[in-house]
Amino acid sequence: MIVVDKKKYKMAINEVAKEVHVQVHGLMKEEDVEGYMIDLQDTINKVSKQQYTFVVDATHQTPVPSKVLPQLEGALQFYNSLGFKDILVVKPSSKIAQVQVRNALERIKFTGTFIDSVRHSM
Repeated sequence: MIVVDKKKYKMAINEVAKEVHVQVHGLMKEEDVEGYMIDLQDTINKVSKQQYTFVVDATHQTPVPSKVLPQLEGALQFYNSLGFKDILVVKPSSKIAQVQVRNALERIKFTGTFIDSVRHSM
C-alpha cells in the first residue's frame, strides 16, 4: 500500500511482508528534506517498528557530490537508529552511488543488510 507518492520519493507499507519501504529518486534537495522527514515520521508511526523491516530502496539514488556525503551518512545513521526489526538497503543501480552508499554504511557501522534487489516492490 503506497502511503506517500511525491515527485522525489515514495513510501509504502507492505502489511503482508511486514515491511516499510522508502524510495528516493535522484538527489534530495534541502527544500525537500523537511517534507520527507514529516512524511517518513507519519509513515513509520503507522506500524509497530519491532515487527517490521525497514527497506531503503536506493535503486534510483544518484551519485552525490563529495560535500553532500556527510548528509548521506547522516540519513543512513538516522535510518539505522529508528528501531526496526531489520533494515535492508537496496544497492543503487549507479556503480558510483553504490560505492558511496556502501562506504557510508561501513563508516556508520550499519547493522542491516546491503542487498542487490528488493523482494517486494512498491
